[in-house]
Amino acid sequence: MQAQWEPTGSDLTPLRARRQEQKHQELLVLALGLRLGVHTFRGPHWCEYCANFMWGLIAQGVRCSDCGLNVHKQCSKLVPSDCQPDLRRIKKVFSCDLTTLVKAHNTPRPMVLDMCIREIEQRGLKSEGLYRVSGFTDHIDDVRLAFDRDGEKADISANAYPDINTITGALKLYLRDLPIPVITYDVYSKFIQAAKMNDPDTRLEAIHDGLLQLPPAHYETLRYLMTHLKRVTVYEKDNLMSAENLGIVFGPTLMQPPDQNTLATLNDMRHQKMIVQLLIEHEDILF
Repeated sequence: MQAQWEPTGSDLTPLRARRQEQKHQELLVLALGLRLGVHTFRGPHWCEYCANFMWGLIAQGVRCSDCGLNVHKQCSKLVPSDCQPDLRRIKKVFSCDLTTLVKAHNTPRPMVLDMCIREIEQRGLKSEGLYRVSGFTDHIDDVRLAFDRDGEKADISANAYPDINTITGALKLYLRDLPIPVITYDVYSKFIQAAKMNDPDTRLEAIHDGLLQLPPAHYETLRYLMTHLKRVTVYEKDNLMSAENLGIVFGPTLMQPPDQNTLATLNDMRHQKMIVQLLIEHEDILF
């Protein structure tokens, strides 16, 4: 029998390096507000920054996948950072960068968050195991497709999806599939360190400082979600969902370690739970 190859530590090094580089690029994109990629233009093209011709047959410059800006590679470093995405270029709602989506739709938060929370609060706050009980995967996928296809016109009413767990499942899927988590990679370690602090007041101050470092779309999404989850805990006697239980559900959804190390992820789970629990319990003073 032929022995199966297993990657050694040295074999994994290039893979980890590529992952780290990918995370670095994602953070750079988040900081710049641009999603630039090397592009091959067909026909003559001029740089929209310096107005000079783009020479060459392939990879003449870069194009922003959000707003369509075409510039020289060297000019891309000089382009103003606040890009306004073109809605026609946003092909989907799920798995779309949070900042890109809210800028394209000119909203403070993603419409998925508003629509799902509105539906949940209208008919699901007393549902036992809310957010803990899973809906049917096929139905959740249908909701995802509806949002990607119809946007804010998607029908997620009780007539279309009578099981409220389908809506909670779709909301969790949306948050989980964000290319950059709600609590972004660059502040992840700050929140984990805050969770390890022993003094409650110092811990809350550290969490508050971390919140202020989030991009506006991420901050507003987190604030709105925590306000909603605080309302969920008001009905704990009916839904059996305390702030601690919700922290267990939403910790790994809202927080993901930058290096995706399995051991680190397992070690951080209790800290992730604590952070979300504290965000819910102290929502009124942290935001």
